[in-house]
Amino acid sequence: MSLVAEPTTREMLDDLLVQRILVLDGAMGTMVMAAGPTEADYRGTRFKDHPIDLKNANDVLVLTQPELIENIHRKYLEAGSDIIETDTFNANIISLEEFGLERFTSEINQTAVEIARRSEERRVGKECRSRW
Repeated sequence: MSLVAEPTTREMLDDLLVQRILVLDGAMGTMVMAAGPTEADYRGTRFKDHPIDLKNANDVLVLTQPELIENIHRKYLEAGSDIIETDTFNANIISLEEFGLERFTSEINQTAVEIARRSEERRVGKECRSRW
């Protein structure tokens, strides 16, 4: 029985970069804004009674509108993106504090990764071989 080490993510990226230019997804915030989510969309049922307006708190959409975020990832993948990023540009305690969501920082980031990974898995039809 031969044990061959699986290549690391870094090694796979390095190999691909030698072969061709990789394409990164585009402006996630622009795509979110183009979808036109309302205050009710940002709140979803989970934050229906939240005391602070959530409109433009794009990071919370991974919790309240995961289908919207996954659909945006899918569009970028279908357009040829090799790499997709999460919708967590402001998912840090300081930025989320403005919306009273700082205690959800970890959950938002974890859920965003799961959505991005699921998007790729659906594209390739199998579980991603991610190292993170």
